[in-house]
Amino acid sequence: MTQEFDELVSHAHDTRVVVVGGGIAGLVAALECAKVGMRVTVLDGADRPGGAIRTAEVAGIRLDTGAESYATRGGTVHALIDELGLADRITTPDAAGAWLVGIPGVGAAPLPKGGVLGIPANPWAPDVRRIIGWTGAWRAYLDRLRPPLTIGHEHSLGRLVRTRLGAKVLDRLVSPVTTGVYSARPDDIDADVAAPGLNNALTRTGSLTGAVAQMRSGSGSRPGSAVEGLAGGMSTLVDALVARLQELDATVTTSAQVTAVAREGGTWRVAVARDEADVEADLLIMAAPEDTARRLLAATVPGLARELGPAPVVEVVTMVLDAPALHAAPRGTGVLTVPGAFRAKALTHSTAKWSWVADAADGRHVVRVSFGAQGEPPATEGLDDTAAAALALAEASAMLGVELEPRALLGAVRERYTQSQPGAALGRAAEVAEMRRTVTATPGLAVVGAWLAGAGLAQVVPDARRETDRIRRAALFGNATETVEGDATA
Repeated sequence: MTQEFDELVSHAHDTRVVVVGGGIAGLVAALECAKVGMRVTVLDGADRPGGAIRTAEVAGIRLDTGAESYATRGGTVHALIDELGLADRITTPDAAGAWLVGIPGVGAAPLPKGGVLGIPANPWAPDVRRIIGWTGAWRAYLDRLRPPLTIGHEHSLGRLVRTRLGAKVLDRLVSPVTTGVYSARPDDIDADVAAPGLNNALTRTGSLTGAVAQMRSGSGSRPGSAVEGLAGGMSTLVDALVARLQELDATVTTSAQVTAVAREGGTWRVAVARDEADVEADLLIMAAPEDTARRLLAATVPGLARELGPAPVVEVVTMVLDAPALHAAPRGTGVLTVPGAFRAKALTHSTAKWSWVADAADGRHVVRVSFGAQGEPPATEGLDDTAAAALALAEASAMLGVELEPRALLGAVRERYTQSQPGAALGRAAEVAEMRRTVTATPGLAVVGAWLAGAGLAQVVPDARRETDRIRRAALFGNATETVEGDATA
């Protein structure tokens, strides 16, 4: 047994791994390999690792300018943070919750509590009726009176809500949520992916509102309790991952633009711009964005080569404001907009949402304004940074219902993101499953990242671990497994 263990350790130490992409998926995959002693190299084309997790100094405050939180479901991200010694930094958002703005005839109102993707459990609840009105509530109530035999199974979230509850619930409650969360229209969202169990609960209860009530019963959730953040910003997670990799003798190289990958025999060759020699590896983990991953793997994995449609582009303008009118957090921790009512799709009042940001701001306010959605370029497109900040300030003023004069703007940073197609988009689950089968059939290859796992760390982290474990096991135990199976067959 000792000899077998020593051979396994030696095999791990001799296994070379190249990870293309230094976002969270790539860093987690690299860590899983480095922990068993594999020789790991991470190549990232950007000038800093982290992918969608970005930070910047704005008016002297270090702030998240990309992802600012993670979903708590599954507990995998929390466990990773604990493993990296950051558990004492975990923080939860304020319970005030978000508001909806741009509601016809109403203007602004708190986002109703107790819903699923904006679908209410009780259309007569005062906070729901305030938004959809009496006519909207009566129309939604008809859902309870429909015969069970007419339920069926609807994949499109938009069509499901429209037919069961009516246009006002769809346009005023569900559309703002899907646009803010997925940058996508409800009609293009797969209900089974975005809200697993919703259709089954609908069949059991006989109504969509009843299904939501059943799914929410006993959850004990409060506004904001589904996410957590890190005091000091999510970049502390990136820093901790890089530090742990370096402790394990892994190499993380930034500004390393990978130009080509190829498999020759059992070896992967990875070409890097300006490097004379290719990087060789036994295992390749592709953690680059979708367009880059497909382009690099097209020759080796033809099943991944296809023309991509336009991906949603989002721009986020993070501002620091001297605005005493915001001390009372007039519209909670943030705002979602009814599509078409504003040029921005969402706003986060960070100093109202996160206590650590409020402490760092020291009486000032941090507001993030997001632009752009599916089929809709960001309103900041083509503007220079000064004009983009001015537009963000004007939108924030209207969305928050307070006057924010230009002199209130102390500093601003603008970030641009090209998002993958939403994992909850109709047909995406089947497409991803087929791509997974294609990748699995290629020895020594794993592909990870949000474009396959779905957006958000709660999706990305466990997926990166599963995919890495798959090729890690094949590399370390594959030959032994084949021998055992061959002996059994003989």
